[in-house]
Amino acid sequence: MTAKAAPGLPVTRPCLSFWQRTTRHSPLLNEGRDVELPASADAVVIGSGISGSLTAFELLSRPNGPKNVVMLEAREACSGASGRNAGHCRPDAFRGFSAFSKIHNPEQAMKIIAHEKLVLQLVKAFIDKHSVQCDFDYCRTFDVIMGQDFYDYVTASFEAYKEAGGDTSDIAWLDADKAKEATRVPGALGAYEWTAASLHPAKLCQAILTMNKSLGMSLFTHTPATSIVPSNSPNAPWTINTPRGSVTTPHVIHATNAFAATLLPQLAGLVTPTRAQAHKLIPTPAYTGEAMLTHTYSLRFALHHFYSVIQRKGDGAIVLGTSRGIPGISEATKKDIYASSPDDRVVSEELQVDAVDSFKRVFPEWGEEAPGEGVEFGWTGILGMTPDSVPFVGAVPGLPGQYVIAGFNGHGMARIFGCAPGLAKLALGGAWEDTGMPEVFQISEERLQRLASAAA
Repeated sequence: MTAKAAPGLPVTRPCLSFWQRTTRHSPLLNEGRDVELPASADAVVIGSGISGSLTAFELLSRPNGPKNVVMLEAREACSGASGRNAGHCRPDAFRGFSAFSKIHNPEQAMKIIAHEKLVLQLVKAFIDKHSVQCDFDYCRTFDVIMGQDFYDYVTASFEAYKEAGGDTSDIAWLDADKAKEATRVPGALGAYEWTAASLHPAKLCQAILTMNKSLGMSLFTHTPATSIVPSNSPNAPWTINTPRGSVTTPHVIHATNAFAATLLPQLAGLVTPTRAQAHKLIPTPAYTGEAMLTHTYSLRFALHHFYSVIQRKGDGAIVLGTSRGIPGISEATKKDIYASSPDDRVVSEELQVDAVDSFKRVFPEWGEEAPGEGVEFGWTGILGMTPDSVPFVGAVPGLPGQYVIAGFNGHGMARIFGCAPGLAKLALGGAWEDTGMPEVFQISEERLQRLASAAA
């Protein structure tokens, strides 16, 4: 078996997402870049995205948790996938049941979907409890069926989920006529509708980081962790090296998602970087004011060919996420999407043109654009994909005191608020049964070997 290459460190000076462009005032962006690193810490969290931030919050909030937490970030705060997503917090209502059943088993498939629905409520509860101002919109969403193959797949998955005892009380089915009217998509073959949300992910992440600072966390941006080696201290067995010095600690939290294999080579080829892209559109009059879209959308032409759409209630801007399964996509673009050394500095014109043209065909009311309307800009972000479509969470096998939360398959907002509190419990000595996470999320030597053998 050929050794898989690690992704290395994130590139410097990446492009800015819509979320990052609108939070340039945050004092957290370059926090700690000129401050001397402490020699030791009770725990070190690597990565300042939502998974790392929320794990740190959960550790700091527990009576038996660490009092002194250091967070290391290779670039600006929240500069990775958390600050680059498409603004959705959208649980899988049922669609993945068939696929998860085949990859894992029906029992675990049911737990995965139930966990995502729980996570939506956990996100809402957290935002409500802490009065987080992050443009949170608790709304309804549509899976709009745009192709016959997907129609066959999704309706079969719904029936399988229902027959297995899945909760369908929140799911509404719209036949073609009803779907065309409700979704404003003339080409709809049908649609499913359920509860979801949209938000401003960078504002949420920065709010958590701010709370963490008040609880005793020190944030060091522009400070990449370059290696982790055993220390000489029995009470703090790990030394994390950076270009700015070293920190010794008993607890290491790997929250670097797509870049996890850089520090954990056993994840090489198992957490695979994959580049995604999204765009900001300024609506034409047909989608402004009282005519704005009321739901978020996934426009599904095929299982892997889709576009996500949210229209923000606060300013009317539309965020359009692209599909990675576009038929006829060029080999050059495919190479960029799946590059082993991912680059989120650049935007693919091919993907942008496809997404915007597809959006306009799906929503023909869009009409002619006046100056200032239409696509304003796009951005890219790096997802962490796994062979079995679920994240790696838990104690890293063979490395006592090191923990990982990574590989969210582009679905982090529907999983992290359940996984991060669970990981904090494990790091403080709790059992997996207490975390509420599906068993298949757990990293284990058996899972690593099985997936590596399958990939060989």
